[in-house]
Amino acid sequence: MSSRLSLLTVAAAAALASAGCGQTTVSSGPSGVANASGYVSPRVALRQARVTLSQPALSGVEGKGAGRSWMRPAAKKSDLLYLDDQTGTAYVYSYPRGELMGTLTGLPDPQGECVDKKGDVFFTTFAAQEIIEYAHGGTSPINTLSNPGEYMEGCSVDKTTGDLAAVDFEPSGGGGGGGVAIFANASGSPTVLNDSNLYLGYQIGYDNKGNIFVDGADSSGNFEFAELPKGSGSFTEIPLGVSITTPGGVQWDGKYVTVGDAKSGNIYQTDGAGGKVEGTTSLSDSDGIFQYFIDGKKVIGPNDFSANVGIWKYPKGGTPTKTLTGFAYPFGAAISKAAK
Repeated sequence: MSSRLSLLTVAAAAALASAGCGQTTVSSGPSGVANASGYVSPRVALRQARVTLSQPALSGVEGKGAGRSWMRPAAKKSDLLYLDDQTGTAYVYSYPRGELMGTLTGLPDPQGECVDKKGDVFFTTFAAQEIIEYAHGGTSPINTLSNPGEYMEGCSVDKTTGDLAAVDFEPSGGGGGGGVAIFANASGSPTVLNDSNLYLGYQIGYDNKGNIFVDGADSSGNFEFAELPKGSGSFTEIPLGVSITTPGGVQWDGKYVTVGDAKSGNIYQTDGAGGKVEGTTSLSDSDGIFQYFIDGKKVIGPNDFSANVGIWKYPKGGTPTKTLTGFAYPFGAAISKAAK
């Protein structure tokens, strides 16, 4: 069992069994956890188990973010760090200071974030199969992009064209079939391109030339990394010079295409299409970073399994320089810069 998916199915089954949920089995491949009611995706099954086992703590966090969205007036003039929690709330902090500036509520299972050059922030919502856009410091959505029938995870914006790409985890009916949905100028209906080798998609990132990189798992649960070259309609599989156990983030850091391993806490700097690893950043005290956000000499990583968010030096790594707490299941991160 070498993929994040396999780890999720095992953890979900064990937790469900401990919670007294009967008739639960674990599949050997990436088809999730099956119970009496049928197919449940690995992520959903794991979350159900964790909610069952940790309800008092979860209720406390939900209370913190309950109610209407709000934002301090000063937020519009501040650089902001957006951190989403899978309970449905995004917490907004001044950056790099770390003062809570507001919350955005009512996000249906957010699974990733990206930001455009204007500072608008986009949240992929796994449950709603939508991408919800907020202006910098705003409290109400300014646009919603829909990709019906597809569970979406990470997203990325091409800073040169304004196009937004989201990775399709799999169809909402299950059964695998990952790919990429591209929204021209972050609007309208998407062009959907499937990768036959990508059974489940996880994270995605544009490089500085408009090429798209995506990671995930194949039908046997093995790590997959692929490029969709700019203007192309087909994917190119990329063998990496390292073994990645659990698919993590994908992001251009200004020089390299980075790929993360959520289990080990490593971020690998690669040359992109060549698959050559040029360097490694090891994040100590990380615990399930499925999406990170690199900002110059810092990297922000939501620790999904330990309910906190770490900030590390980049590319040095090591121990976090700051830790934010008070979350249930933090997942996505993005930094939105204020207009100057």
